[in-house]
Amino acid sequence: RDADATEINTPKIVATGTEGGTELFPITYFGEEAFMNQSPQLFKQLIAGSNLERVFEIGPIFRAEEHNTPRHLNEATSIDFEGAFCDHHEAMDVCESIVTAAYEAVEENCQDQLEALGIADSFEAPETPFPRLSYEEAIERINATGELDAQLVWGDDLPTEGEKALGDDVGGHYFITDWPSEIKPFYIMDNDDDAELSTGFDMMHPRMELVSGGQREHREEQLIEGFEQQGLDPEAFEYYTEMFKYGMPPHAGWGLGAERLLMTMLDLSNIREAVLFPRDRQRLSP
Repeated sequence: RDADATEINTPKIVATGTEGGTELFPITYFGEEAFMNQSPQLFKQLIAGSNLERVFEIGPIFRAEEHNTPRHLNEATSIDFEGAFCDHHEAMDVCESIVTAAYEAVEENCQDQLEALGIADSFEAPETPFPRLSYEEAIERINATGELDAQLVWGDDLPTEGEKALGDDVGGHYFITDWPSEIKPFYIMDNDDDAELSTGFDMMHPRMELVSGGQREHREEQLIEGFEQQGLDPEAFEYYTEMFKYGMPPHAGWGLGAERLLMTMLDLSNIREAVLFPRDRQRLSP
């Protein structure tokens, strides 16, 4: 409500993947190939370009990743926000306020449940503002911990061990900003001052990543270049790119994993404890 956002619902059966690649569950749709949607990303951008401007959605996403870890699911719940005339800094502000509000609501309304879990005395909302570290500073701090066998270099994604070492060093929720453009999706806008840097950000709990977001590329020519650089066919995404021909406002947003938020909030050891009927590589029933 404070963000003045309108709730939307977007399709979960789609013709193309949000980010391409092999992390898609294919299905047969009246004789044609379709996919379970990885994210509402492209749809929420189109709606943010309409007169609604600020939108949010809470709904399922599907990732055909062959992970088998305590923090990955193949069907998860994503809390998404997208805002027109927002930059990545304002998107981070909204993200921080939503996470903090979730903690405060649980603290205020769920004391009986916290008592049952034995964490009522230790439960508290995170301190704000969350620190904002650049990607470069993040890898420098990880390397300084000496916890990794090999030093990270520019362009590396952060391994699980690196995230843990940095989380221990920071000691609370934080953002990682200014990621290299080459390792962020095609729809993330590059920094105006340095094309090697993107406006992408991640919001982290000391244990793991919770949020991925950034300012979106709203200029058609640069957006098409991003598709081609990542080996994607722009014509397959014409339903998405067509609106950009007529002009899109600058916009930014993010997606937050609801189960990961709950897992870290309640200090659960396995994300499956936060789901009634989890879906992973081994579990399709019940």
